Amino acid sequence: MEMIDASDFKARCLAILDRVRATGERVVVLKRGRPVAELSPPSRAKGDYPQFELKGAVTVIGDITGPVALEESWDSLKR
Repeated sequence: MEMIDASDFKARCLAILDRVRATGERVVVLKRGRPVAELSPPSRAKGDYPQFELKGAVTVIGDITGPVALEESWDSLKR
């Protein structure tokens, strides 16, 4: 991870952004020696919705549209 002064970043902003995109390396921008910003490449290369990154993360087991409990245990059906 590279650290760069804000004044240097200001002078070479577009070149630094291109390098971050090409290499994937993060860059920390410093102001008076303290970090104020961090540049990193986008997590999604396609520009899709962030939820698409979760595809395949969940396994469905059983019926997900049916009732959780049996109808016999529903208080609203008891008379």
